[in-house]
Amino acid sequence: MTGKKTTRRRSAGLLLFRTGAGRGLEVLIGHMGGPFWTGREEAAWSVPKGEYALDEEPRAAARREFEEEFGHPAPDGAWLDLGEARQPSGKTVTVWALEGDADPATAVPGTFSMEWPRKSGTLREFPEMDRFAWCTPEEAAKRLVKGQRVFVDRLRKRLAGGGSVSAGGGG
Repeated sequence: MTGKKTTRRRSAGLLLFRTGAGRGLEVLIGHMGGPFWTGREEAAWSVPKGEYALDEEPRAAARREFEEEFGHPAPDGAWLDLGEARQPSGKTVTVWALEGDADPATAVPGTFSMEWPRKSGTLREFPEMDRFAWCTPEEAAKRLVKGQRVFVDRLRKRLAGGGSVSAGGGG
């Protein structure tokens, strides 16, 4: 095996949700930052998530990534396990849901650096997520990247069926 990774990439995320607000169920998702996503709305949003090392506990990674991408710690509460899903890229994403509220206008997203424009030699910094919004499940189905839509579907089913909530927030 020359030059190929033998470990599968894994990410963990936290899907904040709320009920009420005159709209029923809503989920908090973020628009992906950087030049590739500018001007795109459909399939350009994500659950706050990120990769983690094999020796890191996935729940701890989900909590860390939420704070890095949203800029505030996740609220306290019981976590609802939404399982994992393999993405078209081959990455496996594990997501938990957490009932809570947060104001998208107060987000202070983390940043990443990349060469832009390509091959220019100029390193620029971009927000990991450039904005956040509360969305109904129907809105989220249009905005989320295809491989993450399953988590909103699972959340709806768990809430409708009185799905079990795991104790504690990990971390």
